[in-house]
Amino acid sequence: MHAAADRLEFAPPATPGVVRALLLALLAHGLLVAALTAGVQWKREAQIIAAEAELWAAVPLAAAPRLQPPPPEPVPPERPEPATRTAPTPEPVVARPKVDIALEQEKKRIQQQKQLELEKQQEALKQARLAQEKALEEMRKADTLKQALADKAKLAQKKKLAEQQARQLEAQREKNLQRMTGLAGASGGATASGTALKSAGPSATYAGRVIARVKPNIVFTETISGNPSAVVSVRTSADGTIIASRLIQSSGVKAWDEAVLRAIDKTAALPRDTDGRVPSPLEFSFRPKD
Repeated sequence: MHAAADRLEFAPPATPGVVRALLLALLAHGLLVAALTAGVQWKREAQIIAAEAELWAAVPLAAAPRLQPPPPEPVPPERPEPATRTAPTPEPVVARPKVDIALEQEKKRIQQQKQLELEKQQEALKQARLAQEKALEEMRKADTLKQALADKAKLAQKKKLAEQQARQLEAQREKNLQRMTGLAGASGGATASGTALKSAGPSATYAGRVIARVKPNIVFTETISGNPSAVVSVRTSADGTIIASRLIQSSGVKAWDEAVLRAIDKTAALPRDTDGRVPSPLEFSFRPKD
């Protein structure tokens, strides 16, 4: 008893209004069921069954034609009234919006600017073409001048060559005249075939005379086998003074070649030929045993 009393004492209190809530719930459900029942009954009464039927006669009969009204009497044509010229109705002037006017003005300005730029480009092309034609004309003038100078130089060269040839011909003519004039005083023999007044070479005995003058000045004490020849070229002035001497062909004995060259230098001058001249240059052959 005490335990049961303790439990009831510490149990939560009962919720108030439980019965009232239960009654309200039952009432709400009843109203909902009544509303649904009324809706179903209303739909059943609103439905109407529609049916069609066709009637057929036992004996087929044709219907009589419908009564047609009489045709109307023709109406006489009306006289055409004289045509009167009516002035055309002027179209109403519609004020254009300012935006369209501004756009059209901007379009015109752009077109004018493009036209101006096109004209400038055409003018620039024209000036460039004129400048190119002028440059070509200058080049043609330069080429013409260059060709004229080249022709002038060729003409001068031809003139100079002609003058040189004329001088050569004149000199040759003078030589021919001198040769023809001096043929009477020529000193050649009866069988001579030359055209000069005197022979350019020495006489037949001149080489022996030169060797006879140079050989006493040769100092050579060595003994050699054979009789080798040393050929020497001697150049002299008009009076016979020895200017230079050189060995043309060696004898094979160096001591003999040097002895000959020393003897020529010691001789200093060569004798004159039979015509009083000293031919130059001359070549002489010296042998040690001659």
